[in-house]
Amino acid sequence: MPAMPDPLLVVEDLTTRFPTAAGPATAVNGVSFEIRRGETLGLVGESGSGKSVTAFSLIRLVQPPGEIVGGRIWFQGRDLLTLSEDEMRSVRGAGIGFVFQEPMAALNPVMRVGDHIIEALTVHGLASHREARTRAVELLRAVRIVDPERRVDDYPHQLSGGMRQRVMLAIALACKPPLVIADEPTTALDVTVQAQVLELLRDMKREFGISLLLITHDLGVIAETADRVAVMYAGRIVEHGPVREVFRAPAHPYTRGLLASIPGGTAGTRLQAIEGTVPSLVALPPGCAFEPRCPYREDECRRAVPRMTPVGDAHGVRCILHEPEHARTGAFA
Repeated sequence: MPAMPDPLLVVEDLTTRFPTAAGPATAVNGVSFEIRRGETLGLVGESGSGKSVTAFSLIRLVQPPGEIVGGRIWFQGRDLLTLSEDEMRSVRGAGIGFVFQEPMAALNPVMRVGDHIIEALTVHGLASHREARTRAVELLRAVRIVDPERRVDDYPHQLSGGMRQRVMLAIALACKPPLVIADEPTTALDVTVQAQVLELLRDMKREFGISLLLITHDLGVIAETADRVAVMYAGRIVEHGPVREVFRAPAHPYTRGLLASIPGGTAGTRLQAIEGTVPSLVALPPGCAFEPRCPYREDECRRAVPRMTPVGDAHGVRCILHEPEHARTGAFA
């Protein structure tokens, strides 16, 4: 069996907190994962589970008064949490590219789309202004924008939502970073454009040799695009593993609920849903955060936060029913 490539990114026990009038809200709660060179990790969960805060924590762009209060983020041999802000600026864009969830909010409305790319290249000293403009046209062509020589001088409002998302991808790829974070890149796009953007992401990953952290609430996107998946709930990763294994044999009740809620059953049948709501991050249950909604809950689930337990090859789950001292045959039967 060939050796696995060394991780490009290693996140250890990352914790990000926001003060509120009701008390501190821990949006990212002891999160750990890694991304290997050339692979796509899908980070999935309901809205409010902590996916986007995790992404912004990685590049240290958490909006105040939120702050990273613990953990390590190892990238290319350095802990990003120990770098100065000037050092982090050299990482953003050149080391880690970012595709934001809403391009219209991320793009400067008074800057031409080409100038966004030119700025990314010149700030990092990778090209002169003239060279950067030529490169901007090449990048727009690479992300399949028609007539890039003309579109390079357009403003964001002159482009469709799908084209703006392609511009965001061109900006993220401008400095050829080894890692790109795509935060809900297909949100608010119609189905046809979603498929085009996902195909483009796959092609760009192959062409540029990048690693990808793909954040989404759509399990179909994960199935089509990711190599491994991490499932988040209430700020914690509750299950992780190879996509095929997790989808074939989900080990956490929350993952099972997400997969069961995907449309596609017999016509006319009622869609399945996970009962209850996501708990407040200010007042999480004392044990497993999913316990109030879990159909398999036991008294023990209220007493302690479950630890991550291996259940297969590179497959782990944070559920008491899989801990050796509690495991029961047929728990999910």
